[in-house]
Amino acid sequence: MNGQNKYEILKSYFGYDSFRDGQESLIDGLLEGRDVFGIMPTGAGKSLCYQVPALMFEGITLVISPLISLMKDQVAALNQVGVYAAYLNSSLTQGQYFKALDFAKKGKYKIIYAAPERLLTESFLDFAVHADISFISVDEVHCVSQWGQDFRPSYLKIVEFVERLPKRPIVGAFTATATKEVRDDVMRILKLREPKIVTTGFDRKNLSFFVKHTKDKKTELFKLLREHYDESGIIYCITRKLVEEVYDLLSERGLDVSKYHAGLSDEERRRNQEEFTYDKTHIMVATNAFGMGIDKPDVRFVIHYNMPKNMESYYQEAGRAGRDGEKADCYLLYSPQDVHTNRFFIENNRENEGLSETELANVMEKDRERLKQMTFYCHTKYCYRKFMLNYFGEKADSFCGSCGNCMRQLEAENHQEKLDRHPEYAYSAASAKRPLVKAGEGVRIASGNPELYDRLRLLRNSLAKELQVPAYVVFTDKTLKEMSTYLPLTRDEMLGISGVGQTKYEKFGEAFLDEIRQYKSSHDVPQDKVKAKSKINF
Repeated sequence: MNGQNKYEILKSYFGYDSFRDGQESLIDGLLEGRDVFGIMPTGAGKSLCYQVPALMFEGITLVISPLISLMKDQVAALNQVGVYAAYLNSSLTQGQYFKALDFAKKGKYKIIYAAPERLLTESFLDFAVHADISFISVDEVHCVSQWGQDFRPSYLKIVEFVERLPKRPIVGAFTATATKEVRDDVMRILKLREPKIVTTGFDRKNLSFFVKHTKDKKTELFKLLREHYDESGIIYCITRKLVEEVYDLLSERGLDVSKYHAGLSDEERRRNQEEFTYDKTHIMVATNAFGMGIDKPDVRFVIHYNMPKNMESYYQEAGRAGRDGEKADCYLLYSPQDVHTNRFFIENNRENEGLSETELANVMEKDRERLKQMTFYCHTKYCYRKFMLNYFGEKADSFCGSCGNCMRQLEAENHQEKLDRHPEYAYSAASAKRPLVKAGEGVRIASGNPELYDRLRLLRNSLAKELQVPAYVVFTDKTLKEMSTYLPLTRDEMLGISGVGQTKYEKFGEAFLDEIRQYKSSHDVPQDKVKAKSKINF
């Protein structure tokens, strides 16, 4: 194994001082040589659960993912922190693919991302059976189950691929959404060996959920976009036609917007996604083809223009908001027509035509039941968060204080009386459009020095443009806010900032220190605007 321990790798490569909930337990399981099964919400840091051990194992780590966009983003981020990684998928030309495969055979890459469709091809198998593969991580593992909401037949190739290797690697399985039935199915199909199972819970405390029953979705949409002016967000539509209509509507009003659906060419989808990822546009209008694994951390809102077909899809798609842990809003614009449209799609599903009549009937029955539960969610008068968590088998308080129904409940009752009964809730001046939040939870992190924060963002965006990577690959907004709050002036102080590791410091640290020093020398910064940050040393 690599000479560094897990804490040293976490800090030196990724810039973090401590693990988040569930990460360390899964990493320890893998380092003990055990299979693992991690069920963690979107934004909980699943990728670190396989990237940290990958850097400690002697051999190669193979990450199996259906998500081209996620592969590209994660490989770019890994390369920036000094980890040699590559992806092998349909976005590469034949020449690029075989060149990457040749480098892989020569042992150049520590982590290789591959689409499941590649696994049993002759060229990939020839590489794999001769390579030292220590660990296989299966991302979006719910896709292996017919009872999951995103069943993909290509995932069934994983078991055969593993069995054709000369020695069985450790296998890790990761997903954000899995009911108990899907979990059992995954373990059986993938033949996981006494896996260490870690479920961190489905609650995303930084997300607020709202359902809007409206006959005029366009007016409601503009109202929400005004509330989130100049913030990054995604609008999901149920059909390609609606994507085009909403895109045209927003474009005509002069908004900077992109679109994404399966009817566009590969090149147009790639270009539009990059525009959104690189902040050239702020709004993405898309079908669910703009799918799992969108790794943009600063999405501040997700609007579902139509009700999705099930809670799993809604949880995943809404969960693309607030991946940086800061406050974000999730809206669902409901109309009865959405139910009829989803029912039509279920009855005419072409993706599962390879199944037997009995299997197909079972899948359709499950889909109808999931649609019913999604409809119940849209009509509940009680806490949206509680409904969602209960659906995934998790207990929750009856009152979250930050969803649409809980806010209405408080507004309808005597405020003082309600606050007497719920002293843990208080008004937050941080956001007028989100008046009630649980004390200490979900308030957007504010920079202690907004002007410096803006200057650091400009510097970050300029460096990202030079390197042709998304801005968050240099530093996330959260890291810049820490810099502008704590004002580090030395190398050691900068390394104490969350998200600044050794490699990133060597590439970018001095440029940001210079900007901070210039700001401080030209401003009389009060001491209460400079906060001491405790540092953890390993």
